[in-house]
Amino acid sequence: MTMMMALRMPRTISKRAKRRAIIHGYRSGLEDKLSEQISDAGLDVNYETDKITYTVPERQSKYTPDFRINTPDGHFYIEGKGRFTVDDRAKHLLIREQHPDTSIRFVFSNANARLYKGSNTTYAQWCEKHGFAYANKTIPS
Repeated sequence: MTMMMALRMPRTISKRAKRRAIIHGYRSGLEDKLSEQISDAGLDVNYETDKITYTVPERQSKYTPDFRINTPDGHFYIEGKGRFTVDDRAKHLLIREQHPDTSIRFVFSNANARLYKGSNTTYAQWCEKHGFAYANKTIPS
């Protein structure tokens, strides 16, 4: 019997199977089923033993802030946000890192909204953690 013939297709994955997988040290029911498949084929199961290094290619991007506020002391930017996605958050951390003297301040339609469903962190808490000024619904004086 060839190795490919011994590697039979895994059964469908249930919630019970996922719990079982986590107990066995896997991240999903599919991984647990695949490990069974490999083991049943008489092969050693080597789960997450290697790391492969790679570089994410750099690309130039441009960001257009919503509003520029000019003051006697200089200027800053206002960014209005209804949804504050993971891509938005990553972008603003990169901008902060690459332009530390540029002040971007957020105004959220709901600063108490969660970063994503099930998250314990709100938009406001994220801003506080990363040192961004923010407001809820209106620009403060």
